[in-house]
Amino acid sequence: MDRLPGFRDFYPEPLPDAGLWSADARQHIFTKWRDTARLYGFREYDGPPLEPLELFTLKSGDEIVGQLYNFTDKGGRPLALRPEMTPTLARMVAAHERSYKKPVKWFAIPQLFRYERQQKGRLREHFQFNADIIGESDSSADAELIALLVDTLLNLGLTAEDFVIRLSSRNAWHEFFLRHNGALDAEYEFFQAIDKIERQSEEENEAKLARLGFSLSQVQDFITGGVPTSELAAILKNLQARGLDRFVRVDYQVVRGLAYYTGPVFEAFDRKGEFRAIAGGGRYDNLIRLISGGKVNLPALGFGMGDVVLLELLKTRGALKGFSGAIDTFVLVEAEDLRGPSLGLVQDLRRNGLAVDYSLTPAKPEKQFKRALEFNATYAVRLVRSGSDQTLLQLKNLRTRTETTVTTAQAIEQMKQGA
Repeated sequence: MDRLPGFRDFYPEPLPDAGLWSADARQHIFTKWRDTARLYGFREYDGPPLEPLELFTLKSGDEIVGQLYNFTDKGGRPLALRPEMTPTLARMVAAHERSYKKPVKWFAIPQLFRYERQQKGRLREHFQFNADIIGESDSSADAELIALLVDTLLNLGLTAEDFVIRLSSRNAWHEFFLRHNGALDAEYEFFQAIDKIERQSEEENEAKLARLGFSLSQVQDFITGGVPTSELAAILKNLQARGLDRFVRVDYQVVRGLAYYTGPVFEAFDRKGEFRAIAGGGRYDNLIRLISGGKVNLPALGFGMGDVVLLELLKTRGALKGFSGAIDTFVLVEAEDLRGPSLGLVQDLRRNGLAVDYSLTPAKPEKQFKRALEFNATYAVRLVRSGSDQTLLQLKNLRTRTETTVTTAQAIEQMKQGA
């Protein structure tokens, strides 16, 4: 039986096939995401993978239903597997915002699901790093979020030669739309046309924009001008003070297709242009008010970074090293009458923070030693009886091949230093 199309199995390394997904690489990315977010003072949250279908149609309309895994449960409730995390966050914040001092800085690593056509870098499920700031309208929050995005990519081993953050503004495009007498009921359709302008032919773009009362040349002139608005200038100044401005450039080709964005928006791309966007986000100052039915009105902004494109980019740029699953110590049980004391030793070592394995069933010493090498253990340790019927501990460093007879406390100290 095979897995569902668009879904993935994750195997421990070494991988039996080059086309498989690595559980070790995934965990490496999760750790970097968490560690960087905490450096910025973000707290982790989570929500249910199943939500009321209305949570997503409320902000995106009924047309989104075709992109979702949705069904009616046994209680007659229309539900959906979450395609994104922001609506869940808005619902959670709206329910208990008085319990948290503002601004709220939260992050999550949800698994998300969309029933859509599979493409390079886009599957029907993925994991995503979401980071959001709630309750701050100043541009310093936008700069803080972009700085977090930059440092996250740097901590994953990428450099300024590998990626760029393209910064834009929905407000700037809104003003452009009004200046050229755009019909307000068509503004979202206009934003979607701009969002796809790089992925479609000149003829397709010209036809779409003409239907909305615009010419492609008007749009291209605005993009080429690239004059930062005051809000974007403030963000760039903040990032310059941090020494991060070299990672960011104003690019009005970015507009973000989702309807709920309201101000500055941004996307991270690899500089060689080989992949889809690595990450994207921006301000969504009206979403919490919408989700709460007008009861709570808080400014908000955030970004999401999916693992599919990111893993491919890290592999291509050589930023993912091999993962061996190495352990600190392998305990050799060479005499079955010492199995009880050996199990006690195993637990002592583990309680002291060492990764330890051993043979669960009786096995020849050479087979156990081979297993220790397969696990890439740093040490092999065994209990032996001395002539005076005293139990001794022999510790072998498998890197240097040196062997010593020590006490348990001395062994633990040596292994911690070498681990």
